[in-house]
Amino acid sequence: MQIDPVVLFFLLGLAAGLAKSDLKLPSALYETLSVFLLLAIGIKGGLILAKQPILTLLPQAALVITMGALIPLLIYPLLRTKLSQVDAASMVAHYGSVSVVTYAVGVAFLSQKQISFEPQTTLFLVLLEMPALMIGVVLARLGPNAAQSGHGWRKLLHEVFLGKSMVLLMGGLLIGALAGPEGIKPLDLLYIDLFKPVLTLFLLEMGLVVAGKMGILRQQGLLVLSIGIILPLLLSWVGIGFGLLMGLSLGGLTLMAILAASASYIAAPAAMRMALPQANPALSLGAALGVTFPFNILVGVPLYHQFAGYAA
Repeated sequence: MQIDPVVLFFLLGLAAGLAKSDLKLPSALYETLSVFLLLAIGIKGGLILAKQPILTLLPQAALVITMGALIPLLIYPLLRTKLSQVDAASMVAHYGSVSVVTYAVGVAFLSQKQISFEPQTTLFLVLLEMPALMIGVVLARLGPNAAQSGHGWRKLLHEVFLGKSMVLLMGGLLIGALAGPEGIKPLDLLYIDLFKPVLTLFLLEMGLVVAGKMGILRQQGLLVLSIGIILPLLLSWVGIGFGLLMGLSLGGLTLMAILAASASYIAAPAAMRMALPQANPALSLGAALGVTFPFNILVGVPLYHQFAGYAA
């Protein structure tokens, strides 16, 4: 079976990091690649919104928000048996939110196989960033930890709604929707044609980053591995279930499974660091970035496509 080149770039970075190579991308370039990918994904979704009435998407959007709120509530009791209240709440915020890069790899996978999908899944990506972050904080503030919660709701809302990832995704969505396909045409070379080449560089860097997180496996390896692999497999079926309720195609079901199975390692860590400073970031980030991200990139994406095929 031929491996997608974007995955090979991730493996190159992972191998280089594990081998203690001095390979690294400049931090400024990493930030630039992040900005580009978030904007490009948003713009692609906006171009689709420009072609269809927004009212037709409202029922699907409501289901997506429901899924985003349901996932943390489902997995919190499971995690609470092994983790403290605050760490379990932080973990559900990571796994209820989404990974933009995993979604991008899923889109590249479907494009390579020439499988069509509902492009409003980009809108779903944006909507899924928010509910779990809020619910994670609420769960942590219940009971005896409430007095230790630290920062106020205003700062939390600012972090969630005006964080870098949300501003760029929503901004790109609005730009694409307002400009439309004809208006964006002069920018196609940058934001459409170069999307996959830029993604390869970003995944090269992510491979290096993941290699640096492997230390957590030596400390709490079994717990982190179990969370990082079992949760995505279970949650992928939640995404497929909601995709079936929305009447999505095979490609759309695949992307819903990928969104549900992915875990945030950008927006969630930033929000949890501010809202729940007493939580252990090594646990949640070690599971989300050290285990779930590479598992999804290497195994999960094609596996969730198979799951979706069984359900379709």
